[in-house]
Amino acid sequence: MAADGQTPGGGNMAVGGAGPERGAEPPAPERVLFPPTFSVSEIKNKQRRHFMFVRWKQQQRKEKLALRKKRRKEREALGDKAPPKAVPKTIENQRVYDETTVDPNDEEVAFDEATDEFAPYFNRQTVPKILITTSDRPRGRTVRFCEQLSTVIPNSHVYYRRGLALKRIIPQCIARDFTDLIVINEDRKIPNGLVLSHLPDGPTAHFKMSSVRLRKEIKRKGKQPTEHVPEVILNNFTTRLGHSVGRMFASLFPHDPQFIGRQVATFHNQRDYIFFRFHRYIFKSEKKVGIQELGPRFTLKLRSLQKGTFDSKFGEYEWVHKRREMDTSRRKFHL
Repeated sequence: MAADGQTPGGGNMAVGGAGPERGAEPPAPERVLFPPTFSVSEIKNKQRRHFMFVRWKQQQRKEKLALRKKRRKEREALGDKAPPKAVPKTIENQRVYDETTVDPNDEEVAFDEATDEFAPYFNRQTVPKILITTSDRPRGRTVRFCEQLSTVIPNSHVYYRRGLALKRIIPQCIARDFTDLIVINEDRKIPNGLVLSHLPDGPTAHFKMSSVRLRKEIKRKGKQPTEHVPEVILNNFTTRLGHSVGRMFASLFPHDPQFIGRQVATFHNQRDYIFFRFHRYIFKSEKKVGIQELGPRFTLKLRSLQKGTFDSKFGEYEWVHKRREMDTSRRKFHL
């Protein structure tokens, strides 16, 4: 006699129809919904934590995509009555207001710029003549960077220091009618700093340099730049400090560009980082323009602005970046 729940052959028998019927599809896996207070950091196992984080990111991406499709369908259904697209919130448009933001119609700013150290250049009374030098005993990468930078800045000359102090170089530059001095510093064979001193009366700016790329390291680069004077674009320098820095960069290039060369040097300020790019453009049609990057490229971060020429011991500083005091908010910028 077979026991309850077993077949005569000894196998288990499904009781109450609990087993799935043949040919039936397996149930679909339930959608993983994470609670609002879910925190991946609470998971102690590293592999499990990484797996759950990937799952959570995938779910966030799917929800965002579904919401975007829903909004697009609603806009198509409303047609001309659809509300305008919302402007996304970014750190730039949520920037903390700076009292030194320059108004283009401010008479005080116009007077200061008409009488500052760069006024002779903007009045076309002086022609830029630049000296590019390095720290002591520069390495190959820094040497190549200086040579390529000299092809970007017209009327620039490269000289390598041999144990000569900057305080002794500056009087010699003034005697030879140089208008600006650029010093490229390096650390562990990599350029990491730039000192820009306007001659003969200053000011002097010290920048941290990063993300240096030479021409051979740039993908899809154009041919070698020509000797034409490039156009200069200064973007997003809005404060009084930013105007001073932008005018320093502008005074490195001759005032009248040669448009036939179709070359552009761009200094783009974003979140107090100054991105330099050098391009050549070509008009493909009335509405389309193609560009080629010529290089080099680098990024600058202002560390200090000093009155007068370079003097690390007795110099008077107009502005010094103090990270712990100034970088209290991610939405506060100085340039």
